[in-house]
Amino acid sequence: MSKPKIKNLAKHEMPREKMIEKGVENLKDYELMAILLRTGVAGKNVLEVSKDILKKFPTKKLLTLDLKSLSKIKGIGTGKACLLLSAFELTKRALAVEDNNLPVISSAREAVAQLQELRTAKKEHLVVLYLNARNQLIHKEIISVGTLNANLVHPREVFKSAIDYLAASIIIAHNHPSGGAEPSDNDLTTTNRLKEAGKIMGIELIDHIIITQTNFFSLKERNMM
Repeated sequence: MSKPKIKNLAKHEMPREKMIEKGVENLKDYELMAILLRTGVAGKNVLEVSKDILKKFPTKKLLTLDLKSLSKIKGIGTGKACLLLSAFELTKRALAVEDNNLPVISSAREAVAQLQELRTAKKEHLVVLYLNARNQLIHKEIISVGTLNANLVHPREVFKSAIDYLAASIIIAHNHPSGGAEPSDNDLTTTNRLKEAGKIMGIELIDHIIITQTNFFSLKERNMM
């Protein structure tokens, strides 16, 4: 005997109606899931599908699944997986949940804290900080060593790792062993070139920071980007 479709359930059994009447805090986990999924599968209404999913994947485990894994679960598929991942991600951001205690970089000073080795480097080093959508540092890489020149720093070298690590944005930084923090013409040209390349690729260049032994200069903070 087939189970009743959700539209044929009593009003108090329908998740959305129950939410409106009693408040979201009074819904069970599978009812919240049902609201996100909206529809069931052949032979099972959305409430049954939600119960099956949460029985196999408790909420904490469900939050760790990626798009591919979620899409393979019967009753979800790619479209619903995207919706669930969006809801999960908004929740994580609202609660300031950090993956693997990755450092969050939301200012030039916080970026410089990850680049202290540049203060004493004898040659110019161009380093890129790769960030995810939560501004967490997911990778750091030295791109070049030597005098910074726009003709020598190619966008593909900077953005290859951004693609490999699925970075949402980047911060570039280099040191001035001579001690002066002011950007040179080459520094500005390099910044503009990488910024335009980032626009094409959908990966934002957030800042270019110049570091000396005792100081630093943020092009973003000086409105030079």
